[in-house]
Amino acid sequence: MSVRIHPTAIVSPDVQLGADVEIGAFAIVGEGCTIGDGCIIAARAMLERNVILGTNVKVGSGSILGGDPQDLKFGGEHTTVEIGDGTTIREYSTINRGTTQSYKTTVGKNCLIMSYVHLAHDCHVGDGVILVNSVQLAGHVTVGERAIISGTSAAHQFVKIGKYAFVGGCSRISQDVPPFVKAVGNPLKLYGLNSVGLARNNFPEEVVHELKRAYRLFFRSELNVTQAKQRATTDLKPFPEVQDLLQFVEQSGRGVVD
Repeated sequence: MSVRIHPTAIVSPDVQLGADVEIGAFAIVGEGCTIGDGCIIAARAMLERNVILGTNVKVGSGSILGGDPQDLKFGGEHTTVEIGDGTTIREYSTINRGTTQSYKTTVGKNCLIMSYVHLAHDCHVGDGVILVNSVQLAGHVTVGERAIISGTSAAHQFVKIGKYAFVGGCSRISQDVPPFVKAVGNPLKLYGLNSVGLARNNFPEEVVHELKRAYRLFFRSELNVTQAKQRATTDLKPFPEVQDLLQFVEQSGRGVVD
């Protein structure tokens, strides 16, 4: 099918448009943007500049992608926003371009970014992530694949949320959230494994069992991180998921929620 651009939309002449793209009324697509096949840019949405959309991406009304990073050190360098295939961004969300720290802000494939979400500069969101209404991520936040962050939660700069983690609503995320766990609150606290998420994603029972043992070693024992890692090395089966959890805790920059 042909590209459909509403007569009131403004599209920069250098924009690269794929097949079957739809751009709604009063939308603006600025310089340096690439829009993949099957994308839909809703009415009054804006791709300010240097935005790269994969295939079948949907951008909701009033959303602004590719705005300047809100960083006083930014000097106008060429940086981007990159959105993966099949991702939906709902109404009035904002995703800022990167800075020289990573030169881009990225969202993976098949994500759901709900209304009023903000992703600051140099955020990196993995595949299949859900960010519920009004989630606010400060600069340099990393979210692992298939994590879910519930509504009106906010994450501090440089925080990491591990893959398959679940963060409950209205949470203040000031430390790293390990993969495969549940966390909620202000201050944030852990509440066991994300058992529902693991079941929905068909994790084998033996893997879940070992993750539970690892969780107890690191977060519900009197051991420090070094001692817990030593015990885990000898006591736990070396499934890749268990190794992911151990490595995340060991490499945490802001400290891990407990």
